[in-house]
Amino acid sequence: MAKPIPRVGSRRNGRISSRKTGHRIPKGVIHVQASFNNTIVTVTDVRGRVVSWSSASTCGFRGIRRGTSFAAQTAAGKDIRTVVDQGMERAEVMIKCPGIGRDAALRSIRRSGILLSFVRDVTPMPHNGCRPPKKDVCRKKNGTDFKRNK
Repeated sequence: MAKPIPRVGSRRNGRISSRKTGHRIPKGVIHVQASFNNTIVTVTDVRGRVVSWSSASTCGFRGIRRGTSFAAQTAAGKDIRTVVDQGMERAEVMIKCPGIGRDAALRSIRRSGILLSFVRDVTPMPHNGCRPPKKDVCRKKNGTDFKRNK
């Protein structure tokens, strides 16, 4: 008769813990992307690994209400509560995009009790933009755009 294989880590032996209960994070970076249609708040540790994230749409806002300042405040508050429970005390804030929820999200982060070392605006700005594509001289041969070499 075959020997029974001992089951290591079975459900009977102990309680299965949640995947998200993890390391204690004393310092982190809070990224806020406030576009015109949605606000996304991401919290990472100092090495850039995502600890928690939230958005206005995951908080239950749909349609045009996602772009409001109240939706941004709710998303930031929900995300900050999660990381405060994990032990975050200090944070840096990076705000990107020109949306309405920028100030509301920052207000919500300030009220949470986390000490902010700095707040930086990292909105991408074009400095004279990219180089345009080369003119295609043979594209239209019906006389309007066609150039001949003489």
